[in-house]
Amino acid sequence: MGLYNVFDVAGSSMSAQSVRLNTVASNLANADTVSADQNDIYRSRQPVFAAVMQALGGQSSSTPVQTVGIVESQAPARQEYQPDHPLANDDGYIFRSNVNTIEELTNMMAASRSYQNSVEVFNTSKQLLLKTLNLGR
Repeated sequence: MGLYNVFDVAGSSMSAQSVRLNTVASNLANADTVSADQNDIYRSRQPVFAAVMQALGGQSSSTPVQTVGIVESQAPARQEYQPDHPLANDDGYIFRSNVNTIEELTNMMAASRSYQNSVEVFNTSKQLLLKTLNLGR
C-alpha cells in the first residue's frame, strides 16, 4: 500500500465515523419520544459499513470504508401503562422509543475515538510524506 492510499483509508474512516456520530446524535435526540401507536414510534438507527477492496494492477492496494446504509432496529418499543397521558391509546398504554441511551453514549465514545485515531493516522502520514520529500534536499 502506497503512502497516498493511507490518506484514502483514513479519510473514508473519518467520513464513516462522522455518519456514525450523526446517527448517534439523532438517536439520542429522539430517545424520549412517545406515541400512542407502536408503529409510529422512533426506532433506533445504526449505520452499516463495508470495507471496499481497491486493486491496482491485480494487487490489493487499499481498503477504504464505505457506508452501505442505515438500518432501523427491529427491537420492540417499550410499552408503559399511563392512562393519564394525553397520547395514551384506548387501553391506557403509551409507547416509548427503543433507543438505549447507555448504548448510544458508548457508541458515541467509540466513534469519537475512532475519528481521533483516523486524524492521528492522517497527520502522521502527512508528516512522514513531508520528511520523505525533504530527504532530497
